[in-house]
Amino acid sequence: MHTGQLLGSGRTADVYALDGSWVLRRYRDRTDTTEELAVMSYVGAFGFPVPRIGPPAADARPTDLVLQRLTGPTLAEALLTGRLGTAEAGALLARLLRELHGIPPRVSANPEDSVLHLELHPENVMLTEGGAVVIDWSTATEGPPGLDRAMSALTLARAALGPRSPAGAAVRPLLTALLAEIAEDGGASPADLALASARQRANPYLTDRERDRLDGAVDLVIGCAP
Repeated sequence: MHTGQLLGSGRTADVYALDGSWVLRRYRDRTDTTEELAVMSYVGAFGFPVPRIGPPAADARPTDLVLQRLTGPTLAEALLTGRLGTAEAGALLARLLRELHGIPPRVSANPEDSVLHLELHPENVMLTEGGAVVIDWSTATEGPPGLDRAMSALTLARAALGPRSPAGAAVRPLLTALLAEIAEDGGASPADLALASARQRANPYLTDRERDRLDGAVDLVIGCAP
């Protein structure tokens, strides 16, 4: 498939422009996108904000996703520029988690399970003219909602303990705001955090320094919880 300008790169994938309406998300590790497409289609049918899925090209690879081209900053960029405050951003993340967890499981037979994103953090929320849109569903699964809340909180805490950056100053108050918002939904219990920490520790795309911050990140989440 012919690709255009490289728009961005993450830990596992690159995003290329195709035209004014569509982008190509191409994984570098030969990840098959079948399950990711299925989850996005499923939650999108319930009205959850995901990018529209485009038609695959005849020569598309199993690692390719053709998705709606979104215009607008990420939530992380909006925080950095002051377009959004930490309290508003925390409320937005909590609302997206709450709405996602209100969708019944697609494959699990356990009615208490929900669809989980597991990477719902400010860099995976795009602020478009039509509202917030959640991207990067590569790690999505089904399970207890508390795990998803713990993953989001732990990711923020790990960032708060990382090297100083212009965005870093907003992370700790954002974490506090998120924890206050999700408390009414059950928060992130110690058991949820233990499971989330084990999952992040096993993530091959985390650096050794990021793994070294996990224990401290768990303590920070517990300390910031209301």
